[in-house]
Amino acid sequence: MKAKRSVAILAVSGIAVVSVVAGLDLFASPGSSAASDPVSGRAEMAVLNSERAQAAKAPKPKELTPEQQAQEVIQLRNQIEAVDAERRAAQDASDLRQKAKNTALARYKALQKTDRNSQEERASRDAERKKFEGTPKQIAKNLLADHGWSDSQFSCLESLWNKESRWRVDADNPSSSAYGIPQALPGNRMAAYGKDWRTNPVVQIKWGLDYIENRHGSPCGAWAHSKAKGWY
Repeated sequence: MKAKRSVAILAVSGIAVVSVVAGLDLFASPGSSAASDPVSGRAEMAVLNSERAQAAKAPKPKELTPEQQAQEVIQLRNQIEAVDAERRAAQDASDLRQKAKNTALARYKALQKTDRNSQEERASRDAERKKFEGTPKQIAKNLLADHGWSDSQFSCLESLWNKESRWRVDADNPSSSAYGIPQALPGNRMAAYGKDWRTNPVVQIKWGLDYIENRHGSPCGAWAHSKAKGWY
């Protein structure tokens, strides 16, 4: 019987190993007689020797000297510091932009507030100016609220100053030197409210209402006193 030839191709670490074995079927099952053939041992040794040869050829990692290791540490630290510096610069720039936005917003709000205050001030001045428009009776009625009095007090005030001066700015009492709508005695008492106290009904009315509040509490209180005593 002639010798049987088998060709086995083994993949060992990515390398094809071709073994031509006389009389050996390498692909036989473990229980076959071929698995125990002495040639099989030689095949296994060939595979092991091939693995050792490949391992010997593989380049070994080069060990770094202490100086090289220190240099790598420095490089790594520099990289980390560079990243941190870039992040910090980005955050600083963001903070500056936000501060600029906040400043612009604050300036805008301040301008709005100033404009609103100016509008309120103008409205207040307009309302205050309107108080002094009209006849002496209208002016006096407009000023009642400044003393905390309701419009119901005006009837008493109207009666009181009708009796005293008939609401005439130039009413002069030669027997007592009383003067003006409220009949201030003497008339120059009203000079503290304005130099034009002789001709300005606003000056006279302001003085008269302050006197009524301080002396009688209200126009109706002054009218009651005038009816009882003949003066207020």
